Parts: sequence; C-alpha cells; structure tokens
Amino acid sequence: MSEDNENKVLSDHAQDEAEEQMELTLRPQTLDDYIGQEKVKGKLRVYIEAAREREEALDHVLLYGPPGLGKTTLAMVIAHEMHVNIKTTSGPAIEKPGDLVALLNELQPGDVLFIDEIHRLPKVVEEMLYSAMEDYYIDIVVGEGPTAHPVHFPLPPFTLIGATTRAGMLSAPLRDRFGIVEHMNYYNQDELKQIIFRSAKIFNSKIEEAGAHELALRSRGTPRIANRLLKRVRDFAQVAKKPSIDSATVKQALDLLQVDSHGLDEVDRKMLLTMINYYHGGPVGLKTIAANIGEETSTIEEMYEPYLLQIGFISRTPRGRMVTPAAYAHLGINYPDSKGE
Repeated sequence: MSEDNENKVLSDHAQDEAEEQMELTLRPQTLDDYIGQEKVKGKLRVYIEAAREREEALDHVLLYGPPGLGKTTLAMVIAHEMHVNIKTTSGPAIEKPGDLVALLNELQPGDVLFIDEIHRLPKVVEEMLYSAMEDYYIDIVVGEGPTAHPVHFPLPPFTLIGATTRAGMLSAPLRDRFGIVEHMNYYNQDELKQIIFRSAKIFNSKIEEAGAHELALRSRGTPRIANRLLKRVRDFAQVAKKPSIDSATVKQALDLLQVDSHGLDEVDRKMLLTMINYYHGGPVGLKTIAANIGEETSTIEEMYEPYLLQIGFISRTPRGRMVTPAAYAHLGINYPDSKGE
C-alpha cells in the first residue's frame, strides 16, 4: 500500500471513529441531562435512590412506546445513575438458551441487562428468563443423551431492562415479572427544541430559534427523527455557506426531503391517499393498506400508525382504519359531506 493510500485509510478510520463518538455524545448520561419524559424520570429517581440506599439491584424495568423516543438511552442512563455496568442486546439476537446463559454469566451484582425488542424473544429463551428474573437462577441441561443432566446455575442480583414497541405482544408471565413498567410518550415542541439545540452544539453547528422551532414541528415528536433531520439540514446550511441554520434553510431542506409541516413523509402521505382514493377514506384493514403501499404490516403498526393516531389523522374502528377530517384538510382534499364517522 502506498503512503498516500495508507494515510487515506487512517484518515477515513479516524473520521469513522469521530462520527461514532459524536453519536455516543448525543446520548445524555444522567437523568438531569435527559430531556423530556418528566413523569417517567420523576418515578425513576425515587426507585433508583431507594435501591441505592438499600444497596440492592433496581427492580426489573419495562419501557414501551413508539420507536425513537429514547428507550435505549434511558436504559443507559439508569445504569449510569445506579453506578453499574450495562450489557445490551436485542430479542432477535438471543436465538437459543445458551446465548442467554452467556449474557447472564457476564453480569456482576447489580448490573443491567438491556434487551431491546424484547417482544421478539424466542419462547424457550423467554421461559428461561422467568426464574432468572424472579429468583436469580437458571436451570440448564448439560450433555446429551444418557449423559445429559440438569445444572442449577445461580445468578447475581441484576436488573433486566426490556424495551418494546409492541407491549401487547409480551406474554402475561413475562410482563408480570417487571416491577417497573413505564410508557414513553411523544415529545412536545419545547422538549424537541431543547434536544435540537443540544445536538446542534455537539455538532458544532449554530441554529436559530426559528430554525429549531421549524425543525421541531417536523420531527414527529421523536428525538431520533429530530437528530436525523438536523444532520441533513446541517449539510444544506454548510453547502449554502450559511453561518447558522435559519427557518428558511430548514424549510428548503425538508421540502426537498419531502417532510411536510406536520412531519409527514412520503409513506405517510401514500398511506393516507391510498385510503382516500381507493377506499373512500375507510374503514380499511391494515393488511389491505400494507399490500397497497408495499410495506410490512408491522412497519406500519410500529413506525407510521402511532404518530398518525397521535395527531388525529387516522382512527381505528372495529372494521378497520379510517382517515379523519383533519387529515383531509391537511392534504387539501374536501371531506365528503355524506361520509359518516
């Protein structure tokens, strides 16, 4: 490898590391730094302080809500506030009991095991978690055939933090073993603005009040989306040689990205227009919508529908989904006078 190429590889590697470090920096470390979810934070402060005073592991925690609201970040904050280590994984990554045993074996007393998408745990793994969560032990079978024998494997007291976008898919026995169950809500405009200002500072970018307000309006109440859009808007401002990100730059960038004033993107509009143009606004079944717009039903349920329900653009009925008058108005389409609710 030539010296120039070697220097380029080293430079690219350094840039990748800088990007990764920036992503980590976006995550707050303490409850005080964590913006939003005030009710959840208030209760967690009490639980954490009480557990620390008793020198016990925090009770198991279940965090549920739409994607991008900071469940993973909050799990890391909890571990930091408890002064313990955290081991992170996801439901689909734990394919067999041996995978779970390996994870649990690495935990020290009080440590946190964070399982994202916990609703996707295999049944056999989930059942092994019952005794681990309740009594801090697991029984495993060692060997095969005539030599197979059970082994009682004690565990240190630990905290399991599970995160899910589909709390309804958790089995009752697993859900009942969580002592702390908290729902994560969408963020309001002021909270999103605080997050945008904080992220812009980390990115070494200046953003004006009006620019942050416009970006917050289009971020679907979701910090992850706010940070993602901020990165793209920052690119537009940089190329345009703007000293700071103003509202005009935000509007220009997000209009090009097809993110409208309510944060709806191309898929949201396609979903609503399909329901209006082909099914008279509904009611229409989820599978029918998914087939028409070329998306998985799970993607619609987890990523698109919760926000559209939150802002009142669709409603759910026993016969299916319906587009509301508010959505018609936003899309500039007359709501049929003869249409029943």
